[in-house]
Amino acid sequence: MSVAPLVGYSSSGSDNEAEAEAATERTRPGNKRRRRSQSPLPCQRFPVPESVLNMFPSTEEGPEDDSTKHGGRIRTFPHERGNWATHVYIPYEAREEFLDLLDVLLPHAQTYEPRLVRMEEFHLSLSQSVVLRHHWILPFVQTLKDHMAAFQKFFFTANQVKIYTNQEKTRTFIGLEVTSGHAQFLDLVSEVDRVMEEFSLTTFYQDPSFHVSLAWCVGDAHLQLEGQCLQELQVNSQKIIEEFEDSELLLRVLAEQVRCKSGNKFFSMPLK
Repeated sequence: MSVAPLVGYSSSGSDNEAEAEAATERTRPGNKRRRRSQSPLPCQRFPVPESVLNMFPSTEEGPEDDSTKHGGRIRTFPHERGNWATHVYIPYEAREEFLDLLDVLLPHAQTYEPRLVRMEEFHLSLSQSVVLRHHWILPFVQTLKDHMAAFQKFFFTANQVKIYTNQEKTRTFIGLEVTSGHAQFLDLVSEVDRVMEEFSLTTFYQDPSFHVSLAWCVGDAHLQLEGQCLQELQVNSQKIIEEFEDSELLLRVLAEQVRCKSGNKFFSMPLK
């Protein structure tokens, strides 16, 4: 939206005539003394319309954090201009069989916790969410690439249903825990942690449980989902897996890259 400049306009032609007459009076020699004795006309300032002031909010307040715009999720740290939420992970490319499994497990879990919704994308975390200043993003990513350069691709399996909550207990997840490939994940996290320490950022959890999150809901719902619900999910998942011809390979995935997401930017680091 374009903004018109705040300028004053004369309201009629009589103002122009008065201005011309005043200019003539100022040029007459006999009027010099009277002109010096006159006090200058006060400068009248018009107030700026409130609609214009509202177009330029104070940067100290920062943007309003509306949780309804991102599924009701609550930020673990306040949003500030120039701060970028950053996360390192391995992407999980969901195959048709994986989605078929999810289509069975999620409706069953929703009978215990109706607020559960399916994840929009799938991954395995190698870091916590941390905050990077904008000018540190590229140096951070380059350092991360250097530390990931020696790692090779590897297979892993995630097939054990488990319930998770984040540290703040503001979100609950149903996930598939890694049962093979754990050592390779630990090696990756060790190098990611070194990068985090170099930039004075928070390292990953001690004794982590690597997993692929399937669904989530706002709040702490582990009491509703653990116990009988979790047992039924584990039994159902095993039954579904056994129905497939190559059941052992159903949830076996090749880790081919490490990815870093910082704000709305994505950086990929292929494994050898």
